[in-house]
Amino acid sequence: MFQAIPDFFHTALAFIVVLGVLVFVHEWGHYLAARWCGVHVEVFSIGFGRAIATWKDRVGTVWKLAWLPLGGYVKLHGQERPDDASAEVRASWLPGRTFHQKRVGARALVVAAGPIANFLLAMLLFAALFATAGRPVILPVAGDVMAGSAAARAGLQVDDRVVAIGGAPTHSFEDIQRIITVHPGEPLNLTVQRGEKTLELPVTTDARDAGGGQRVGILGIRGGKVEYERLSLPAALWGGVTQTWQVTEETIAGVAQMISGRRGTEDLGGPLRIAQLSGQVAQLGVASLVSFIAVLSVNLGLINLFPIPVLDGGHLVFYLAEAVRGRPIPPRAQEYGYRAGLALLAGLFIFATWNDLAHLGIFNWVARLMG
Repeated sequence: MFQAIPDFFHTALAFIVVLGVLVFVHEWGHYLAARWCGVHVEVFSIGFGRAIATWKDRVGTVWKLAWLPLGGYVKLHGQERPDDASAEVRASWLPGRTFHQKRVGARALVVAAGPIANFLLAMLLFAALFATAGRPVILPVAGDVMAGSAAARAGLQVDDRVVAIGGAPTHSFEDIQRIITVHPGEPLNLTVQRGEKTLELPVTTDARDAGGGQRVGILGIRGGKVEYERLSLPAALWGGVTQTWQVTEETIAGVAQMISGRRGTEDLGGPLRIAQLSGQVAQLGVASLVSFIAVLSVNLGLINLFPIPVLDGGHLVFYLAEAVRGRPIPPRAQEYGYRAGLALLAGLFIFATWNDLAHLGIFNWVARLMG
């Protein structure tokens, strides 16, 4: 029990750091865009609930650090519509500094700046890792050879390095996958480095149906060895962009698979899962924690762009409709949209928390406790 106490505080601290960075950068994007568009920012809060510390800067923005570190917000001056504000509130508005008076393009920019800031953070963090610790490259080495596979029939062994396939050089495990995938059920020649020997192994790839009448080639090996390649600053910056794009594609694909039923929803996690992973990743070192923050930053940016009212993406949909119609969406329609969005988010939060509790083994623990 006493050993669990330091682990709990370690996990809690890592979670606060991870979530604090992500929330601050997201809200900082909204803040900078609002200032650039001439909108006064009344409050910049990290966390919800009662404030632990507050201070006011020279332009009148109140900065708050609240006790519940599960998000944050930026309160924009005149964010509510005139019809929704009292006469006292309207009298306190600063001319030309209110959010609702800005053109729809400026309002959309302020809303979109939060997710954009998350994507930019991910790019910079990945670039910093690639320039310092190096970019991970999975070597073209057989970490495992599946029994009965094309590789096993060809005589490929664990720790064999595939130097070339059909004369095409392979510098990473991705090169092996790229070449093999487009040659389903075809004979190829593998150039393999085994110790001090160079071998030529003929192989006929297996084929698997990929859907839509397409077939892909299968070799039957897994990668196992990773080395880190340090990049120059320009290459690292470009690597940060491409890595962010890759994480974005994989996240969108995962969500699409869950929606279509091709993938289970047990991987959908919430704050508890993030807290657990934060503690585990923090123990692996600073580089792993930075990479984890970058991946989460991409996820946070994407989630906020979903077209769900209450989220940034929902606001952007309303602004797009306003730009097309030439006038805002009726207040009643917006109200119904916000209610539906809140209900959907509440349902997702409950479902994710249920998954987290099941993943942490809480239900099994309660069942054992009760007999």
